[in-house]
Amino acid sequence: MSSSDATNTLPEPVKPSNFLRQIIEADLARGVYAQRRWGGSPGDAAHHAAGEPDPARIRTRFPPEPNGYLHIGHAKSICLNFGLARDYGGVCHLRFDDTNPEKEDQEYVDGIIDAVHWLGFDWAQAGEAPGSAAPYQASDYFDFMYRAAEYLVEQGLAYVDEQTAEEMRASRGDFTRPGTNSPFRDRTPAQNLERFRAMRDGQLADGAAVLRAKIDMAAANINMRDPAIYRVRHAEHHNTGNQWCIYPMYTFAHPIEDALEHITHSLCTLEFEDQRPFYDWLLDQLLAGGLIAAPQPRQYEFARLNLTYVITSKRKLKHLVDNGIVQGWDDPRMPTVVGLRRRGYTAQSIQTFCERIGVTKDYSWIDYATLEGCLREDLENQAHRGMAVLDPVKLVLENWDDVMGAGHLEPCTLPALPHPPEGQAPALRHFTIGREVWIEREDFQEVPVKGYKRLFPGNKVRLKGGYVIECTGCRKNADGEITEVLAQLVPDTKSGTPGADSVKVKAAITWVGVADGVAAEVRIYERLFTDAQPDAGGKDFLTLLNPDSLKVVTAFVEPSLAGAAPDTRFQFERHGYFVSDRQDHAAGKPVFNKITGLKDSWGK
Repeated sequence: MSSSDATNTLPEPVKPSNFLRQIIEADLARGVYAQRRWGGSPGDAAHHAAGEPDPARIRTRFPPEPNGYLHIGHAKSICLNFGLARDYGGVCHLRFDDTNPEKEDQEYVDGIIDAVHWLGFDWAQAGEAPGSAAPYQASDYFDFMYRAAEYLVEQGLAYVDEQTAEEMRASRGDFTRPGTNSPFRDRTPAQNLERFRAMRDGQLADGAAVLRAKIDMAAANINMRDPAIYRVRHAEHHNTGNQWCIYPMYTFAHPIEDALEHITHSLCTLEFEDQRPFYDWLLDQLLAGGLIAAPQPRQYEFARLNLTYVITSKRKLKHLVDNGIVQGWDDPRMPTVVGLRRRGYTAQSIQTFCERIGVTKDYSWIDYATLEGCLREDLENQAHRGMAVLDPVKLVLENWDDVMGAGHLEPCTLPALPHPPEGQAPALRHFTIGREVWIEREDFQEVPVKGYKRLFPGNKVRLKGGYVIECTGCRKNADGEITEVLAQLVPDTKSGTPGADSVKVKAAITWVGVADGVAAEVRIYERLFTDAQPDAGGKDFLTLLNPDSLKVVTAFVEPSLAGAAPDTRFQFERHGYFVSDRQDHAAGKPVFNKITGLKDSWGK
C-alpha cells in the first residue's frame, strides 16, 4: 500500500469500538500524521526529515522494563498496542525500557521476546518479514538523552541539585503546601553544565547530585515541581557496560524514546496520568529546539487490568519466586505469561480475553472466570478427549473370563473429538477393556445416598465406550478401606454394537483399563490466593495464600494420553482440561497439569 493510499483509506472497524479507537480514527481522518517521514530507524528530527513518507499509519509501542517476567496485565497491553497497530495499518515497537541497570537482566529480555512472539505478535517494520527485526532498547538512545539534557541546561530549563535526598523530599511540599526552591536552583546555565558534566565524568558519588527540570515548585501537580531527570549510578549496564555512570529517570527517558521512535499514540495505564503534563512539557521543549520531529507523540491512559485472585506486582511476584512459595516464574499458579502458558492457556484464549474485557478509563475488577471461559471456548472443539482416573480404585469384572475368555482384552474406540472439523474424518482413540479396570473411587458407594446413580450393589452402569456392568459389592482391607469394587459383565452390551441399548442404565462412568492404562503424575492446580483481592486495601497477600493451591496425584490415563507430546491439551472427560507439562512430561513419565474445570467453579 502506498503512503497516499494509507492516508486516504480508513479501514473498516474490525473490533468493538472504544475511546482509543475513536481517538485513532479521528486522528487518521484529520490527517494528523499524513506528512510524517520515517528515517528507517529511531532518530532525531534531522534523521527523520531525511527519510521517506512513513509507511506506518500509526505507531504504538510496548515498552517493558526487563526486570522480571511479563504477567497477564502486560498481556493486555501487548494485545492492545499490537492489535491497534495491526488493525489500523501501523507498526507496534517492542522496546526495552532498560534505564535501571541494577535491576535488569538478559534473562528477562529473552523471556519478554519469547512471550510477545508466543502471544502471536511481531514488531517488524512495514514491508519487513516477521521475525526480522530486533527490539529497540532505551539504552541505545542514551547519547541523545544526554544531548537533550544538556540542551535543557543550556536553555535554563534544568539544573544540578546537590541537596540530600531528605532535603529534596522536605522541600518538595505536599498537596496542601507548595514546594520551596532548592538553594542550587539559581545557578547559571554555565555552572549547571559544568556540574552536569562532572556527574557524567564520574566525579560525583551515587546520590551526591541529580539533574532536575526547572519548571515550577508551586505547581498543583507535584510531578511538575522540578522533577529529577538524571541521577548518578556507578553500575554496569547489561547493554552499555560501564560507558555511563549517570542514568536518565523513567519520566525523562520515556517521552524521548517515544519521540525518537516516532510513536503516534503512547498508551499507558492510569497511574501515569499525572505524569502526562511533564511528558508534554519535555517534548514541547525538545520540539522547540529542533531536536525531535513533529508531530510529537501523545500519551493516552487506560485502566490497568485487575483480575480476581491474582496479584500483578512484579515485586510481590518476585518475592513468591525468591522465597520458594512457588516453583519459579513459570509455576502454573503464577499469573505470568510463562506460568499461564505452562498451565495450558493458549495464546488465542488470552487474546480473546483481552478483547472481551475491553478498554476503559474505569477502575474495576475482572472475574477470573472470564479468563477461564475464554480458554474453554478455544479448547472445546480442538482439545482431544481422553479418560483419566484421578483417584483410582480397581474394579474387577468377576465373570469376565467366563464370558470373554481368560486373559482376553477387548478393543474399544471412542471419538477424539465429539464434533470434528467439517470435512475431516473423525479421529478415534483406541484402548482395551479386560477383567480389571480402574475407576474413580467416588463412583462407588456401598450404601448409596439418595439420588446416587453410579455403582452400588445391584445397580447397573455403562463403562463409557465399553460394556454395561452390574455391581455386586466390594472388598476391603483390615482398616475397612475399599480396595476393590466387584461387578458382573452384562454380555452383548458393548458400545457401538446392536445390543448396546438392550439394557437401559442411568449413568455411564469413565474408566481406564489396567492392562493398557498408564500411570501418570497429575498436578491439580487451584487459585493461589483465598481472597478475591489479595493485595487490595493494604492486605498482607502472604497471609492469604491458599494451602491447597497444588495437589499432586498418581492417576491412570488411557494410552492415547500417555503418548502425547509435551504441551498438548486434552479434555479429561468429566474432570476438565489438562495439558501435558511442557517441561516435565516425557515418554514413560507422563505429567499433566490441570488447566481448568469443565465449568466455572470460581467463587463457588
